[in-house]
Amino acid sequence: MAELFKVKLNQTDTPMTREQLIAEMRTTDVLVSTLTDTIDAGMLAAAGENLRLIANYGSGVDHIEVAAARQRGILVCNTPGVLADDTADMTLALILATMRRLKEGATQMQSGDWQGWSPSSFLGARVGGKNLGILGMGQVGSAVAKRAAAFGMRINYHNRNQIHPERESDLKATFWPSLDQMLANMDVVSINCPHTPSTFHLLNARRLKLMKPTAFIINTSRGEVIDENAITRMLRAGELAGAGLDVFEHGTEVNPRLRDLENVMLLPHMASATSEARVEMGEKVIINIKTFADGHRPPDRIVPSMY
Repeated sequence: MAELFKVKLNQTDTPMTREQLIAEMRTTDVLVSTLTDTIDAGMLAAAGENLRLIANYGSGVDHIEVAAARQRGILVCNTPGVLADDTADMTLALILATMRRLKEGATQMQSGDWQGWSPSSFLGARVGGKNLGILGMGQVGSAVAKRAAAFGMRINYHNRNQIHPERESDLKATFWPSLDQMLANMDVVSINCPHTPSTFHLLNARRLKLMKPTAFIINTSRGEVIDENAITRMLRAGELAGAGLDVFEHGTEVNPRLRDLENVMLLPHMASATSEARVEMGEKVIINIKTFADGHRPPDRIVPSMY
């Protein structure tokens, strides 16, 4: 970016404050945001007249009030299509970790408490033959389906719309029009849908109660899709077998009652954290900005109706 434009960079991994962001938005033409930068209508109203593009470094834009930006003539774009494989890899890692109790085994080894093999220690659940329910069969969900099928899992999904029959056949996936019915029949549920007003607490207390006590939940999408207090209560009560969570409803403020559960694997939002993904995201940001600077609409612009 510095080779192409006059750039002011935040050189640290520390998010800017709301006041700092507003100050920068008053003087800049393009803002490159990340998911930790909440940009609401009030901030957009305080922006300078020159701000015409928010080039988000990441695929999710639920931290930006896209409709408010559009009303002020500010385009918003993102970096889609580069995180699916890395996120799907981490989803499978969490499925294996939770079902095979890797966290508990590693903890015992590192603490020096292991006393040797025994026939009933660390008994987990076999992955092959289990029903996997994918909530959201987009790019990430499809990538998860391909990987899980290679492990012998049966692929099921719920989506806003049923996918094309040919693609459904390639994935060997079964569509469930009813989310409630799918949840009641799954051994593992993987959340791969975006956070929108319609998906907030999509897995609420009522729906979580539909799941089998032997079932596992994996979330590498957005924490707001699950009612975190409800899933915490159920995990503590043994009403779910376990969970693998890479995202949380309140960002870094993770429910402390989740932290001490042995059957829960918690990760610091690292599903997309590969060097390759970060470089590809940056390249998309640059392409979006350069296209805009040349007088064209960025290829990855967001239309408010999409969200």
